[in-house]
Amino acid sequence: MRQSKIFPYLQLTRPANVITAIADIWAGFAIAGAWDYMATDWVYGDQTFWWNLLWLSLSTIGLYAGGVAFNDVADAELDAIERPERPIPSGRASKSTATLMSSALLIFGIVCAFQVNSVAGALAITVAVCAVLYDYWGKHQRILGPINMGLCRTGNLLLGVSVAPEVLEKIWPIGVLPLIYVAAITMISRGEVHGKNRKALFAGGLMYASIFVAIFALAYLESPGYLQVLPFLALLAYMIFPPLAKAIRTQEPKFIGKSVKAAVISLIIVNASLASAFSGWPIGIIVLLLLPISLWLAKKFAVT
Repeated sequence: MRQSKIFPYLQLTRPANVITAIADIWAGFAIAGAWDYMATDWVYGDQTFWWNLLWLSLSTIGLYAGGVAFNDVADAELDAIERPERPIPSGRASKSTATLMSSALLIFGIVCAFQVNSVAGALAITVAVCAVLYDYWGKHQRILGPINMGLCRTGNLLLGVSVAPEVLEKIWPIGVLPLIYVAAITMISRGEVHGKNRKALFAGGLMYASIFVAIFALAYLESPGYLQVLPFLALLAYMIFPPLAKAIRTQEPKFIGKSVKAAVISLIIVNASLASAFSGWPIGIIVLLLLPISLWLAKKFAVT
């Protein structure tokens, strides 16, 4: 009985998506060079590394889960019409309790980030603000909405890089990659209810393609073994383009939703590609190990 009361609130946090946010942090560590530093001694190593990885992983769990749960709080009235099966409109979750839970998760995420350094804490606050801003305002903006959502992921990736603030100062523009990718997902997702958004689907596909080019270029610049990123990019293409092609062909909400789901889960592969580009394929594989966990959770919890 107790589990049945908790389950709707877990649904609000989109557990499968939360795993993709953890991948942001792990990729951020690769960009910062933290995994390379640990490569000399995996068993004992520097305990600070493991604590920082733990704190920032917990931080992103709180930030993502809190932000996405607030999305359902903000959409409660609209969901009562368009998606009455969701936890709040169905009555399985209380709107007031969901609000308290979302707030607590965001605060938890910010507190955890400050355990690493003040830069991480400031980024966590920024991510929390961007998430709530999107939930209550950004999603209703045709142009600024996708950018707003993309900034949440940008901040999350940079949160991982903030483990080394001196690196963050130099490489922060890399945050444009998750911004473009998530902005594309957000644009495409607007057809999940009514469909008929072919222009947005084509635009999203072009934005996805730009990510492939950018990651390969980064790998070429960062590593003499840049070709090792190709298997990760091939897997990414396999995951996102077939569902997108079907969505473009049919323009049906069902297939658009499947395309969005595939792209969200594939954020893990994007991060694995970045990790491979900066720290080599073994680190890319470590990040990729999060994929089966996310896929398993996606069978039990909604992704969109």
